Amino acid sequence: MAVDKDKLQEEASIVRFCKIILGWDYFRLLKFSNKNHKAAVVSGVKEVKDTYKDVDDYLATFEPLLFEEVKAQIVQRKDDEEVTNWKLRLVMECNEADGFHLPAVTYEADEEESIAQNDLLLLSKEKFKEGSKKLPTTYAFALVEHRQKNLLRLRMNLAGEFTQVNPDVEKISERLIRMQALITSSASAVEKRVFSIKICSLSTIAREYIALCSVGSLPFKDLILKAAERDSGFEDQAWKISGSLHDYFKENLNKSQQEAIDAGLSRKAFVLIQGPPGTGKTQTILGLLSAILHATPGRVHSKGGLLELNRGPELPIEEKYKHWGRASPWLMNANPRDIIMPFDGDDGFFPTSGNELKPEVVNSSRKYRMRVLVCAPSNSALDEIVFRLLKTGVRDENVRTYTPKIVRIGLKPHHSVEAVSMDYLVNQKRDLVGDKQKQLSTARDIDSIRAAILDEAAIVFSTLSFSGSAVLTKLNSGFDVVIIDEAAQAVEPATLVPLSSGCKQVFLIGDPVQLPATVISPIAEKFGYGTSLFKRFQKAGYPVKMLKTQYRMHPEIRSFPSKEFYDEALEDGSDVQDQTTRDWHKYGCFGPFCFFDIHEGKESQPSGSGSWVNIDEIEFVLVLYHKLITMYPELKSSSQFAIISPYRHQVKLLQERFQETFGVESKKVVDIGTIDGFQGREKDVVIFSCVRASKDRGIGFVSDFRRMNVGITRAKSSVLVVGSASTLKNDEHWRNLVESAEKRGCFFKVTKPYVSFFSDEHMESMKVINKDAQMVDIDAPDNENNVAYNTGGDADQGPVEDNDYGDGGGDEGGFDDD
Repeated sequence: MAVDKDKLQEEASIVRFCKIILGWDYFRLLKFSNKNHKAAVVSGVKEVKDTYKDVDDYLATFEPLLFEEVKAQIVQRKDDEEVTNWKLRLVMECNEADGFHLPAVTYEADEEESIAQNDLLLLSKEKFKEGSKKLPTTYAFALVEHRQKNLLRLRMNLAGEFTQVNPDVEKISERLIRMQALITSSASAVEKRVFSIKICSLSTIAREYIALCSVGSLPFKDLILKAAERDSGFEDQAWKISGSLHDYFKENLNKSQQEAIDAGLSRKAFVLIQGPPGTGKTQTILGLLSAILHATPGRVHSKGGLLELNRGPELPIEEKYKHWGRASPWLMNANPRDIIMPFDGDDGFFPTSGNELKPEVVNSSRKYRMRVLVCAPSNSALDEIVFRLLKTGVRDENVRTYTPKIVRIGLKPHHSVEAVSMDYLVNQKRDLVGDKQKQLSTARDIDSIRAAILDEAAIVFSTLSFSGSAVLTKLNSGFDVVIIDEAAQAVEPATLVPLSSGCKQVFLIGDPVQLPATVISPIAEKFGYGTSLFKRFQKAGYPVKMLKTQYRMHPEIRSFPSKEFYDEALEDGSDVQDQTTRDWHKYGCFGPFCFFDIHEGKESQPSGSGSWVNIDEIEFVLVLYHKLITMYPELKSSSQFAIISPYRHQVKLLQERFQETFGVESKKVVDIGTIDGFQGREKDVVIFSCVRASKDRGIGFVSDFRRMNVGITRAKSSVLVVGSASTLKNDEHWRNLVESAEKRGCFFKVTKPYVSFFSDEHMESMKVINKDAQMVDIDAPDNENNVAYNTGGDADQGPVEDNDYGDGGGDEGGFDDD
């Protein structure tokens, strides 16, 4: 009965979602999205709070904000070519159900890749151009239900229009009446023709809405609402791991990583783990997986060790071989991952040679099999974990390394993890049954194969969005544990999607002071829709385990973010300084941390781009890069050197300039991208171009301290910040950074011509000789460049205005599933 009730609730949510959105007027949405209407009163919109008194209070806050985000996604235009790509369709038939009209319209074979379920279309009796003064008279939204042969099944709400301000007020609309008359008339299909354009996909946000509406039926509803857990004697429920595995963690993980795993074994419903840059977050996740898969209830332990349990007999070796053959067919043949690996490099991942997949350990003495769902907001963040698990494996109770049965579901898997992707595994199983049966296999057969693969898997990997797809929701068995990586980079409704599996424990792993979730709607952003569930819990006082030992950055890079964002809690791994000290550090201007003040730089905004550029910074960055790779040729590699900026247009111009200089090899000599595209990544040397330089305009979304934190923590040995100090100092965090650079003697004022700053004579004068020297002013050879620097010195102990979202708030190469 519970399942039926949940199904009815889900169907009711879908009906409400579709009725409201399909009843909106496209041109009314465009009108209200105009910047002149920023001051428009939006009734029903409330600010996100830390805690909620009940489910109604929760939904009354999040539902209006989610619909504001839908409006923004509808209005947000892609390139003009796609917008004006009208398609002529014939209405072949039209049915009615649940208050909706369900027309079936034609579509062409070449649209297979461009149109999919849950795509939102705009249907119109006549074509029109964006910005045209004459609007069409007969138009309405339609949602793609599914495709069948040459027909698209659509869903339309033609009963009445929902106003832009209040999603629940329906009114009669002449345009909808005319559209209804058109598609339901008895005329021939040729006469019932409509034109359509694709607006956007609603798959992801529809899943988030369904998850939001189901919050009242979640097992930890009260915990989500109150952001607090009642004390219920978790010691009695705690799970324990073997002494061998415990000792392994003690030897191979640091104290804060061990504490995070211990918190997980406590069986608290929600465990929050904060992972600052370089603190071994992925290694901690692998440790958690080892612990979760091989823990046993505390009640079966005694002081002398495990109590005796009834166990099945050990499998004969022949049976083990058969099991391994079925579970890991590559043992008898070539590793499928090696077969599909490209010959020309690893495309951002480590090469796999020498890391063959190992079979899952077969141990019939295991009494309870845990099932784990691991999620992340983007494909690339997810694939990074999958790859690391395949490369290093997990540890069993006897500390043996093995690769558990896993499957990665969803779209766009990286080639290095394709061998555990659902599509690849389905094809592999179909190959085993032979060509004849393969040809005869139906959609139902494919579904049963998928179900079998999911049932066999100990760990399933999915993006947050895809965890709400039919592939998983059809599963009879849910998951015991859900682990969400980059949890601070997802809006709260997105985090709720995988929780509907009925899990017993949730791990939220992320860092609220790195990049936030991407929110398109300025209204939703203003009212806190971008606040992650992780951040809301943290603000409400929920306990958070923080990983504190960093292994990435030179101590002088680490010192500022530790002081500014982590209450000086970060500490360095035992050999980090030795591992990150480089030859070029002997020059003050190539030190671990430097700020170059481009005093005369000017920002500009290319027409229609909505982004910003700074040509002077581009010129300086080119000179700086050229000097570094001339003196240290080993840095001439995109695997070691990156140039990042908050603005897409600055990135585009940098890429063009480097292509002019290095030709087709430019992508191989340096990696250039947005800060948003670099979260979770690292390079030896990073140049950070800040762009903004104005006396009166402010610094826009560069003022987001989370973007700043990500930007300055990508480098292992040297981060070279290029910007206008006077402009950036208008912001508190940037002022602290500039002052920190000045105190540490790594602040350099630079004026044109930039090449003179790096003349041989000047470079000689910037050699680091005496670490205790005080800051001095040195005249550059042309007597125009003044540079203030310290020849050493101890390290310091210690909302989106531009609508420029970088690469969409995910790792580079990351895409939404839908």
